[in-house]
Amino acid sequence: MPGKRFLSAIRERFFLLSNRKFWKSLGILLAFIGPGIITSNVDNDAGGITTYSLAGAEYGLSLLWLLIPITGALIIIQEMGARMGVVSGKGLSDLIRERFGARVTFYLMIVLLLTNLGNTIAEFAGIAASMEIFGFSKYFSVTIGAAFVWWLVVKGNYKSVEKIFLTACLFYLSYIISGFMGKPDWEEVRRATLNPSLRFDAGYLTMAIGLVGTTIAPWMQFYLQSSVVDKGLKVEDYPYARLDVVIGSVMVNVVAFFIVMLCAVTLFQGGIRIETARDAALALEPMAGKYCSGLFAFGLLNASLFAASILPLSTAYTICEAFGWESSLNRKFLEAPQFYGLYSIIIIIGAGIILLPNVPLIPIMYYSQVINGLLLPFILIIMLLLINDEKIMGRHTNGRVMNLISWATVAVLIMLSLATVAAALL
Repeated sequence: MPGKRFLSAIRERFFLLSNRKFWKSLGILLAFIGPGIITSNVDNDAGGITTYSLAGAEYGLSLLWLLIPITGALIIIQEMGARMGVVSGKGLSDLIRERFGARVTFYLMIVLLLTNLGNTIAEFAGIAASMEIFGFSKYFSVTIGAAFVWWLVVKGNYKSVEKIFLTACLFYLSYIISGFMGKPDWEEVRRATLNPSLRFDAGYLTMAIGLVGTTIAPWMQFYLQSSVVDKGLKVEDYPYARLDVVIGSVMVNVVAFFIVMLCAVTLFQGGIRIETARDAALALEPMAGKYCSGLFAFGLLNASLFAASILPLSTAYTICEAFGWESSLNRKFLEAPQFYGLYSIIIIIGAGIILLPNVPLIPIMYYSQVINGLLLPFILIIMLLLINDEKIMGRHTNGRVMNLISWATVAVLIMLSLATVAAALL
């Protein structure tokens, strides 16, 4: 009997120690994650959700397999950005200015500003479209949305803003829930995901390119590295930063998976074709129920608000770093006037254009995506040159195998990016 009590006490003590170790490890992880998860999830913005909805509605489950290599490519690119941030303690535009000079940096910033402004306008359009589903005018929803995202960043600091952004990431669960409400045939979904099906017609290839292009954008590389620096992560924190990137890259593509799948098993099978994410939300109601439709529309609102905060913030980070101006959420408005001023101007322009009558939104989104496609190859090549610069990275440069994988990934992305531009122009 005493022996049993002794063994029971040992088991209880072991359980308590294991439990404490788990919660301690989880607490440490939560303290360091943020930039990778936030950056990746913002890419599921109004444009991204529209692309995923169109992919499912027009091509069914046949493009699901592509999300697996996309996830791998995103992890590789984002990992390099996070590594440069923790090792150098500088943002990407700061390193570009130091390595390639002010002239290259200046022209790069102009192009990035234009494309990010176009994308920001699209996010406010997403806010307007999602709230119209719930019966709110764009003049109300866009005005309130713009005021909210401005107040959120200008009045907060890095920790408070990051907590709100991470909370916003959780609302992407609405798409996963919607996916289950669509009642898919999971065996058919498994086959489509694990058995790639290739088609060579122009529409299919263009949609495949669009899936890649909407997942890996130029602004992401700048925002991730800037937020890693602003969070204060150091070289010793790199394992957590890398895990953060992996989690974020998987999360964003899981959400994309469920959006494509839901539209495939409802709209595609029902023969319904759409043009926007708003159309998808409205079309889902008679097929999957009003709750599924409402969750889809709510996800669009959350994604649009989220991205309408991050894209101007990314632009402010990037341009202020490039010109050596103060750029940190831990500074007050008067301490970083260029940073907060630029953030405010982009929000005002983005929201203001949507409030104008007869806005040519499609051309704005079209040209911003073309500029994205043209800019991405330059950014990726610059990143690879920087990550292999021993003066910047020391012993943390890419190894031979990593370089081989990275250059191959970048080569494929460059070809797809140029194909996106060609498809758009033709």
